[in-house]
Amino acid sequence: MWLICGAMKLLHVIAGAEVGGAETYAQDAILALQALGVQQTVLTRPWPAVMARYAAAGVDARPFSFSRLDRLKLAPGRIRRLAQDLGVDLVQAWMQRAGSFIPANMPCPVIGWFGDYYDLKYFRHADAYIGVTGDIASYIKAQGRPAERVFTVNTFGTMPPAAPVSRASLTTPDGVPLLLVPARMHAVKGIDIMLRALAQTPGAWLWLAGDGPELANYQALADQLGVADRVRFLGWRHDRRALFDACDIVVLPSRYEPFGTVIAEAWAMCRPLVASRADGARQYVTDGQSGLLCPIEDPDALAACLRRVIEDADLRAHLVSGGDAAYQADFTRDVAVNRLLACYAHCIALGKAAGDTHG
Repeated sequence: MWLICGAMKLLHVIAGAEVGGAETYAQDAILALQALGVQQTVLTRPWPAVMARYAAAGVDARPFSFSRLDRLKLAPGRIRRLAQDLGVDLVQAWMQRAGSFIPANMPCPVIGWFGDYYDLKYFRHADAYIGVTGDIASYIKAQGRPAERVFTVNTFGTMPPAAPVSRASLTTPDGVPLLLVPARMHAVKGIDIMLRALAQTPGAWLWLAGDGPELANYQALADQLGVADRVRFLGWRHDRRALFDACDIVVLPSRYEPFGTVIAEAWAMCRPLVASRADGARQYVTDGQSGLLCPIEDPDALAACLRRVIEDADLRAHLVSGGDAAYQADFTRDVAVNRLLACYAHCIALGKAAGDTHG
């Protein structure tokens, strides 16, 4: 493994418009590869916290804006020249905007990373594909991509260390059931459903860790429902581990969630999980064993699941045990990174796909 890692040179292209779950996972994966001695260069939007994180780990991270103006300035050609100059073995395009910037005639194989059911038109110069779930990989193959060039590599649930967060520091009483939803304040994440469920869960308090376009609407809804005194809007956080440590139950109430790294994070931190039956949870969470599942967009059902977990200590312990077993089997950092390295090695061995574009 060390010989493979030391000999491998990668170029990562990450073009997310914001630092969300997929972008955070990309950073985590790159830092894990760095720790194994993989030679990497990263082209990324220059978010200060992101650049600082790469710098602290010794990753060669270079700013790139991925704007419309960049396209006019022939930025894709700059990506090709950089891959040539660095002599990389593989380019990974993280998500569809990054994929759309990859030009034709790349000097090495390009692998596109799918954290969702992206439109393959953005990956027309990719030679291979990674889906974070089996369903996403099946979707890619159904679009006509060769099965031997489509891989499933799930995310992992470890998080960087963080200083402890006391409940008192966020004006939350000790001893109350504390729910955590780490998510963007976006309609697909079901925060409104969570707030309505909280109104039916007396005594529970809620931390919402994230930012986004619906924040003001959710704050107004919390007031309207009479739960604002039990809700803390924390904004975007860089201490997720500390928040998981402080909470009692992790909730994923999404209307739409192709996977949801929160699932693996809850399991990694030994917290009981309650989730909607969105794609990711439906594929990976065994109801009653590694989490409780409820129908999508059903605050009554979500509240009932939350009350069950709050009131039943044996159930909480059972869900934690089942979640830990699922985590150890498929979602540890070592398991996921070894699968990613094997995928890279296979893709490099396959080489460029026949032809340079896909219709």
